[in-house]
Amino acid sequence: MSSELNVPMGSPTLAGSERLQADGGGMDYRDWVRRSYLELVSSNHHSVQALSWRKLYLSRAKLKASSRTSALLSGFAMVAMVEVELDMDYDYPRELLIAFSVCTTVLVAVHLFALLISTCILPNVEAVSNIHNLNSVSESPHERMHHYIELAWGFSTALGILLFLAEVVLLCWMKFLPVDRPNRPHRVRPNTTALPKVNPDSGWHAALASTIIMVPVGVIFVVFAVHFYRSLVQHKTERHHQEIEELHKIKVQLDGHERGLQAV
Repeated sequence: MSSELNVPMGSPTLAGSERLQADGGGMDYRDWVRRSYLELVSSNHHSVQALSWRKLYLSRAKLKASSRTSALLSGFAMVAMVEVELDMDYDYPRELLIAFSVCTTVLVAVHLFALLISTCILPNVEAVSNIHNLNSVSESPHERMHHYIELAWGFSTALGILLFLAEVVLLCWMKFLPVDRPNRPHRVRPNTTALPKVNPDSGWHAALASTIIMVPVGVIFVVFAVHFYRSLVQHKTERHHQEIEELHKIKVQLDGHERGLQAV
C-alpha cells in the first residue's frame, strides 16, 4: 500500500526506468546518464587529441620545408659568391660591390639560421610523430617552440626568397657591367681575325633587362605572399570560430546531462 502511494502507477520515471532496463539489460536511468556523460567527455578528449596531432604534423611539415629550402638556397648563394669572376681591369661601382657582399652575407645567414632551428627541433618532433600513441603528442616540443618554427618558416620562404631574387639581380650587374669597359682587349682565335667589338652599352642593357624582369617578379611574389598569409589567417579564424561553436554545443550538452543527473 505504501509503495503504491509513493510511486504512482503512471509515473514517467518508473516507466522510463523499466524501459531502460528492458533495452539495456538491467541498466537504470542513472547508469545510462553516467555512460552518456563519459562517452561525451571521451569524444571531446579525442577531438582535442586530433587537434594536437594536426598541429604536430603541420609543424613537422613546416620544419621539413624550411630545412630543404634553406639548404638549397644557401648553397646556391655560396656557389654564386665563390664562382663569380671579378674583372680586375674594370672599376666596379663601390655601391654595387657593397650591395652584393651584404646581400650574399645576409642571405646565407638567414637561411643558415632557419636551417639551425629546423635541425634542432625537427628530430624531437619526428621522434614523437613516429610513436603510435595518442597521449604521446604532449611530449613533442612543437607547442612550446611554435614561435621558433614560424620564424624559421618565414625566414626560409618569405625573406630568404626575396633576398635570393635580389642576389640574382646583383649578380647580373656584376657579370655584365665589365663588358662595357673602354679599351677592352679582344680574344683572337688562331688563323682568324679579331672578334667584332661589343656595343658600348650592351652589358648595361643586359643588366637592366634582368632588373626590369625581376622587379615585377618580386612585386608578384610579395603580393602572393601577403594574399596567401591573409587567406591562411582567415581560414584559421573560421576554424577557430567553428571549434568555439562546437565547444559551446558540447558545454550545453554537458550542462544538460549534469542537470539531468542532479535531478535523478
